[in-house]
Amino acid sequence: MAHSLQGRVVAVTGGARGIGRAIAERLAAGGAHVAIGDRDLDAAHATAREIPGTVEAFGCDVTDSSSFGGFLGAVEDRWGPIDVLVNNAGVLWVGRFDEEPEAATERQLAVNLHGVIRGVKLAAPAMRARGRGHIVTVASAAAKLSPAGESTYAATKHGVFGYLAGVRAELRGSGVELSVVMPAVVDTELAAGTAAGAARLLNPGEVGDAVVAVVRRPRFEVTVPGYVGPLTRWVNLLPQRARDLVLRRLVPDQVAAVPNKAIRARYEAQHVTDTGSEGTA
Repeated sequence: MAHSLQGRVVAVTGGARGIGRAIAERLAAGGAHVAIGDRDLDAAHATAREIPGTVEAFGCDVTDSSSFGGFLGAVEDRWGPIDVLVNNAGVLWVGRFDEEPEAATERQLAVNLHGVIRGVKLAAPAMRARGRGHIVTVASAAAKLSPAGESTYAATKHGVFGYLAGVRAELRGSGVELSVVMPAVVDTELAAGTAAGAARLLNPGEVGDAVVAVVRRPRFEVTVPGYVGPLTRWVNLLPQRARDLVLRRLVPDQVAAVPNKAIRARYEAQHVTDTGSEGTA
C-alpha cells in the first residue's frame, strides 16, 4: 500500500543544493512538510524560499551530535514528530589513494559514514518508540562498486550499507523502515570534474524521484538506474578475472579519467575541508 506524503514531516540533510534540493522540491510538491538542514544556512534559507509548499531551513552539521540533534529537535518543535529522515549529506575527494590528504579522509568518514550513523542513532529510537518512521539514506552505487580514485568514498558507502543492514535487522518488526538509495554518477557539484563510466550521467531530479517513490512504498535497496542492482549481483557471480574485466569496462577510473582537475580542486577546497557546506552523496 502506498503512503501519502500529505502532511508528513520530513527532514533532509545537505538539502540546500543538488540532490538534497531535488528531494525537498519533490517531497514538498507531494504535500510534505520539509525541513532543509545544511551547514550553509544562508543557502538553505534561499532554497527554502524558492521551493513552493511548506519548506523551512535549519542549520545542521551532520558531523556534530549537538547540531544534528538540535536540527531534529527544532523540526519537531515546529511540526511535531519526524516521519522521515533523509540522510543525504555527503562529500567526495577524488585522486590516487596515496595522495589523499588526511583531512580529506577524515572529512569523508565524518560526513558520509559517521553522519549517517549519527542520524540513525538520533532519529530511530523515537521512531521505534512510536512504532513508525522511515530513514532514507542517499548512498551511492559506490556502496556496491569501488571506482579507482574514490577508494575512501567507496569505503564510506560500503560502510553505510553494512551499518544500515545491521540496524535494519535490529529494527525488524518495530514499524521503522530503512532504505538505501544508490545512484550512479549524478550531475551535481560533488561529482563535477569526474567521469560517469558506462552509465549515463543522472540528473538530481531522478534521485529525488527515487526517494519519493521509496518513501511512498518502502523497500531497503534502491539503485538508480534500476538495472545497476541486478547488474552488480550478476557481475559478482563471475570468476575474479572475468569480473575485473567487466568492471573495468563499466566503472569509471577516476584517476585516469578526471577531465578537469581545477574544478575538483575548487570543490574539494570548499567542501572536503571543515569550512564549507555538505554536498550530496
